[in-house]
Amino acid sequence: MRSKTRPLLTYTVLVIIVMVSLGILLAQLTRSYFITIFEERISVESEYFITYVEDFLEGDQVTSESLSRFSEQINTSLVFISDEEEILIDTVEANEEVTEADKERIINIVKSTENSMREGKLLDDVFYYPLPQTIGDTTGTLILISPVDSLSNITKNIWLIISMTLLIGLIAIYFIGYNVFSNYIRPIRAAAGVADELAKGNYKARTYEGHFGEAGQLSRSINILARNLQKMTSSKGMQENQLEAVINNMGSGLILIDEKGYIQLVNRAFVDSFGGSKKNYVGYLYHDAIPFTAIHETVQNIYMFEETVSEAFILPVDINRKHLEVTGAPIFSDKKQWKGIVLVFHDITDMKKLEQMRKDFVANVSHELKTPITSIRGFSETLLDGAMKDEQMLKQFLEIILKESGRLQSLIQDLLELSKVEREDFHLTLEHFNVQNFLRDLLPIVKHQAKKKNITLQGEIEGHTTVEGDTSRLKQVFINLLSNAVNYTGENGNVHLNFKEYDDHVIVSVKDNGVGIPKEEVPRIFERFYRVDKARSRNSGGTGLGLAIVKHIVEAHHGSIQVESEEGEGTTFHVKLFKEFTNI
Repeated sequence: MRSKTRPLLTYTVLVIIVMVSLGILLAQLTRSYFITIFEERISVESEYFITYVEDFLEGDQVTSESLSRFSEQINTSLVFISDEEEILIDTVEANEEVTEADKERIINIVKSTENSMREGKLLDDVFYYPLPQTIGDTTGTLILISPVDSLSNITKNIWLIISMTLLIGLIAIYFIGYNVFSNYIRPIRAAAGVADELAKGNYKARTYEGHFGEAGQLSRSINILARNLQKMTSSKGMQENQLEAVINNMGSGLILIDEKGYIQLVNRAFVDSFGGSKKNYVGYLYHDAIPFTAIHETVQNIYMFEETVSEAFILPVDINRKHLEVTGAPIFSDKKQWKGIVLVFHDITDMKKLEQMRKDFVANVSHELKTPITSIRGFSETLLDGAMKDEQMLKQFLEIILKESGRLQSLIQDLLELSKVEREDFHLTLEHFNVQNFLRDLLPIVKHQAKKKNITLQGEIEGHTTVEGDTSRLKQVFINLLSNAVNYTGENGNVHLNFKEYDDHVIVSVKDNGVGIPKEEVPRIFERFYRVDKARSRNSGGTGLGLAIVKHIVEAHHGSIQVESEEGEGTTFHVKLFKEFTNI
């Protein structure tokens, strides 16, 4: 609002200054004019005044009364002061418009002024004119004092006229200024404001179009420009959002590198594969942001040969090894100018793992089945060849055949169990149960096995917590974990079963101080038939499928299992289970 009234205020102040200056100039001119008129009149009439005063001083027919009447008639007071400062004539009393105070001030001024410097002057509303004269033997100064009321009246009239003119001028300026402001300045300012908003990127800004002439045309043009910019921005933003959504939701990692080697774009899949965040890559040189020489060589090949390149890598990312297929291609503009390259990373780690698992599964099943079958076949042939006649040997071979057939049965049973939990139609029989009581009931089952190795089995499972789950399946999980802890713990070792409760879940931990697991082997312990120490695992009676079954059952409960282990110091399994399936 302040900026809108500034021009009108400026014009108003300018007019006031001009009118006041004009008034002061006219007042001065009027004052000078009247002084000039008085001087001319007195200079003409001074001889007559002097003659009258001479007659009075010489006593020739002029009395004080006649001199006073004369002064009253001409509206001019006469004061004659001798050089000895004696007042010889004083008719001030005859003139009511001249006061004694005025007379005293004028006399003092005249006394303090040299004869050569004496001249007529206006003092307030009184004009005085000193005339040095010698009358007879008397030398002095005749002072003519005349009131000038007309000058004051004229000055007042001048200021009144100027004030009225100023008022009328201000009113006219207000209406003219308001009209100019409404029809020209306001539309231009509104258009300028909208232009500023458009420059800032606010394409929703609009201005009023109801103006006439060039201002209205300007407003309409600004609005058309704003609508076109908004439409273009909206379309561009939609395309960018769609493109960003497609790029970020691609299953494959994507990276865009400009012609200078700086990374311009990475998608979510790339960040998930290589770690970090987008700010760790965008804006950096590719060989500084990506720490893999194989990828550097691929980029350099594309720059060198300017053609599409496809390669496969095995890269160590964190603690895992990723299998990647990389396809890179150069980017050219419409004018065949080099703009950079694009790389697409296909993560085939899961496919490689699945392929390897299939190979391992076939090999492991074949190997695991071959060992007991070979033993059973070999000892059976030996018995048929005559060893059955030796009762001691017969009993020993039959026990071996029984043991191997038990191993074969356990293996087949675990395979069937694993196949069952991996099926898509596998379902749990859910119920609510007290998890502390459930865990306490498991300890006696494993205690007999622990007692053979003099292992201390402890359980910290106090409290009363209700959990929803399949008790028969969870029993498989914890018996397997406890049995493994006992099997892989040496004589006089310790196995702990711990329980912790949280707001919506519980964590059951099985901890031992046994042989532990090498760090590089931890990611593979849940694979089927995988054994850290194959000879030791067979001797303990394991099939290599127990932890795979455990993992599938825990995941079927929407839980998770984590491993902490250090070789030679022991292993801890943490099983997380939610209290309610509806809260998952």
